[in-house]
This record gives sequence, structure tokens and C-alpha cells, in this order.
Amino acid sequence: MRGTAHPSSYFRSSPALPLRRFKLILSYKFFTAIMRLVILEDYDQASEWAAKYICNRIIQFKPSQGRYFTLGLPTGSTPLGCYKKLIEYHKNGDLSFKYVKTFNMDEYVGLPRNHPESYHSYMWNNFFKHIDIDPNNAHILDGNAPDLQAECDAFEKKIEEAGGIDLFVGGIGPDGHIAFNEPGSSLSSRTRLKTLAMDTILANAKYFDGDLSKVPTMALTVGVGTVMDAREVMILITGAHKAFALYKAIEEGVNHMWTVSAFQQHPRTIFVCDEDATLELRVKTVKYFKGLMHVHNKLVDPLYSMKEN
Repeated sequence: MRGTAHPSSYFRSSPALPLRRFKLILSYKFFTAIMRLVILEDYDQASEWAAKYICNRIIQFKPSQGRYFTLGLPTGSTPLGCYKKLIEYHKNGDLSFKYVKTFNMDEYVGLPRNHPESYHSYMWNNFFKHIDIDPNNAHILDGNAPDLQAECDAFEKKIEEAGGIDLFVGGIGPDGHIAFNEPGSSLSSRTRLKTLAMDTILANAKYFDGDLSKVPTMALTVGVGTVMDAREVMILITGAHKAFALYKAIEEGVNHMWTVSAFQQHPRTIFVCDEDATLELRVKTVKYFKGLMHVHNKLVDPLYSMKEN
């Protein structure tokens, strides 16, 4: 689009506005920008919808030796149900990751790679070892690299060399942070070293036997700008404890204190949530987006299969 502003720039230059009965649609020649909020009854249904969407996007892309689908991936408890469904589709022969490249959002600094709570361990134990992805195509930041800034720069370079991210899947914390882009992070930030907020350290203590002294205090993380560069973003938000963060993401303006709100400005964002996560939204907002579920469900029904190709 040489000589013409990218469609997303229209959103970046727009003032932040309250988003009440909100559906963002922009027709720009052959480009359509849509923000979707998909509301499912519970965690299991939200996880299955997200997995079906990922499955269909990969299959519709028709990846091959010279044309890899590039997927950004999160860790944490929220995506586990989605990963289990993707593993199920793979084992049924419906989905292959042979021509998929992945880039994970973050990794702790100083935690051994084989530590049970490292994100390397998390991804291999909960996802990668159960599918047919080439280990060389699964990219995770190295929190023990001798030069952490060089590691972050190299990660950005690998994403660029892969052609960018086709679909970046993310989760959020109760304070609205995505990856380790905590409140106050720049909305144009790139992959970097980040000191973790005390709220995050306290929240992660449950994974370290409740011992705060064992919880890493620093991490490498992709930036908000890194995720914004993806061609499409899907954010998973489940549970009542994340309801206020979803409210901030959907119904209020863009705010660096709630980094997830930046994705209001992305031309293709899908928020996938359960009923509990909508408790802070206005009744009219929930009613409006539920009224669009017949449209949203066409994205996952039918569920495509590589057996048919």
C-alpha cells in the first residue's frame, strides 16, 4: 500500500472514545476492519470456540513447505483448554502443525529452561510434544541468554523473517496486561526485558509453592507494538476476576494503564470470553454482541479438516 496510509493508522490517530454499543467496521477498498466480542457460556465453550477458530484459520491458509502459517501463542491457565482441543483435532487427523511456525509471548529471566515453571516447559508439556510441529519452528525467548537485549532484538528479527504473525493469540491478567506488558507499558513497545509488578509476582507465587522468593522478578516479553503488528489478534478472557479488565478493554478508551485496550485500534481483533468475564459490561453491550453470535459462529461452523484436502 505504498503512498497510502495503512488502515490501522486511522485508529491510532483517532482520539480515545467511550465504546458502549460498539462494533468497529471500516471498509477500506478491499480491507475490512472488525472488532468482535464473542461471548460463550463457560470456559470450556470459550476454549473450544477459540480452538476451532485457530484450526479453521490454519486450514484455510493452506500452509505448505514454502508458505508457513505463523502463530503467536500465550501461556498461563486460560489457554490450556484451547490447547487441549487443538491437540484433539491433531490426533483425530483434522489438523497438522507441520507447516506452522510459532512465537511465544514471554519467558522468565533466570529460570532454567527445564524448570517445571519455565514457559519452555509449559509449552512442551502442554502443547508442542503432543503435535507434529518441528521444534525448530517453535520459538520461545531465552531468559538465560548472555545478552538479553540481543535476544529480544533477534526475536523481533525472526518474526520479521517469518513474514510477520498471521494470528497472535493472547490472554490477559486481571489488571489488563497482555504478555508482561503491565500497566504503564508503552503501547508501541517491542520485545524487551521487563521488571514484573508486585501484583504479577504475587499472582504467580501459586506456581512456586507460594514462596515469593522463588518467583522470578524479571521476564522477556513481546511488546504491545509487536502484537499489534500481527495481521490478526485473538484475546482469551475468562472468569469473573477478569471482568473489569474486559470492561476496560471494550467499553472505555485506549489507556496505557490497561494495555489490552490498545487492541481496540487493531484492524482485526477478536475477544473471546465466557459469561463470567462479562459481569462488568453494560447490559446493552452484552445484548448487542450476543445478537451477533449467529455471525461469529459462521467462523467456526463448519469446522474444517485437513482430511478433506
